Amino acid sequence: MNINMETFNLKRDIKVFGLQVIRFPQGVSEAFDELVHIVPEGLNRSYYGISKMDSNGSILYYAAVEETVDGEGKKYGYDYYTIEHGKYLSVAVKDWRSNIACIKDIFHDMVQDKRFDPTKPCIEWYKNESEMLCMLKTKEAKK
Repeated sequence: MNINMETFNLKRDIKVFGLQVIRFPQGVSEAFDELVHIVPEGLNRSYYGISKMDSNGSILYYAAVEETVDGEGKKYGYDYYTIEHGKYLSVAVKDWRSNIACIKDIFHDMVQDKRFDPTKPCIEWYKNESEMLCMLKTKEAKK
């Protein structure tokens, strides 16, 4: 697969709340639907998929939405996560709803990059209905 990878600087930490998808990947859509229906803005917010490997090599996946009011996630009874600021490798996926099947392949290619920090999760940033970013945190330069 030929991907167009760029670097992206996330200027601030992003506080999100959401839930672990127990039946991955089958339960992803339902988890995001649940979040869309509980937040007042519905689809007019940024949503995130946060994934990492557990010690057994299984993928742990969390569906999340950006918190816009302090305590909002707690009010709804969800877990909190922080997407760390800093440099990320990124690949834009246009018309992502029609390209969901290729997202795992994009991440597979991206993790081959030597700049990727494998101790950090993979991030899917659903910016809007048509664009999402696949993001991998880069290793910090030694000071």
